[in-house]
Amino acid sequence: MANILVYTDGSSRGNPGPGGYGAVLISGEHRKELSQGFRLTTNNRMELLSVIVALETVKDRGHNVLVYSDSKYVVDAVEKNWVFGWVKKGFKGKKNEDLWRRFLNIYPKHNVKFVWVKGHAGNKENERCDVLAVHAALNGPLKIDDGFERANP
Repeated sequence: MANILVYTDGSSRGNPGPGGYGAVLISGEHRKELSQGFRLTTNNRMELLSVIVALETVKDRGHNVLVYSDSKYVVDAVEKNWVFGWVKKGFKGKKNEDLWRRFLNIYPKHNVKFVWVKGHAGNKENERCDVLAVHAALNGPLKIDDGFERANP
């Protein structure tokens, strides 16, 4: 199976506020960029959604996927196994349950590892993801983040 590099970033203009995500997927000579904006969301939701959408974009199962993210929230939740403890406790007191459940649906379909990268530190692909996320948040079209808006009427 192919090795796939995934770079992700999320942004919100206000927290909550309009937000967006950006992702870059690279496999060999192939490259794909993804982004989407939302009218009301949080930075953590966009960080997590960028990973989810990137993994959902990989159609075949069993790929080795290396995800680079500047989100300690996402990287630590997975690499330190926190999210699996949250599942056992029914996500009691945890935010973004809808997105974490969506993540847990796609995560086992690939061999996924996470690497934390410092944001805004010159990593070319992380910087590109930031541009994509901010542009999506500011320029739309802005979708509705149903999970956030239902939990925060």
